Amino acid sequence: MLKRQQIHTRKELKEYRKFLRENMTLAEAFLWNFLKAKKLEGKRFTRQHSIGNYIVDFYCASEKLIVELDGQAHLNSTIEEKDFKRTRYLESLGFNVIRFENKMVFDFLPTVLKEIKDNFKTP
Repeated sequence: MLKRQQIHTRKELKEYRKFLRENMTLAEAFLWNFLKAKKLEGKRFTRQHSIGNYIVDFYCASEKLIVELDGQAHLNSTIEEKDFKRTRYLESLGFNVIRFENKMVFDFLPTVLKEIKDNFKTP
């Protein structure tokens, strides 16, 4: 198991995180517009943040909240199993993981933002 200080933003994942930030999906880029610069309830989110060997889409440290967006590829049973293991690992470290299909971000943005807010522990 990784030591506590090695869990976040591991150096060996730095270049890949940067690549992912520069090549976000349309859904990630769209949602990021509503999360960046403390726009949602004054909470600071980071994008493409690494925790352990995983890179999560969005992370709010003050809430220990992870927001993941899933595209069509995630409907594959092999990917679903990997997502399940990933979520279980992150939850074992005390993080709350919520997932949305990309389509929901575009079609039901107010609902997505409300669900994110509903997962905040502190007002």
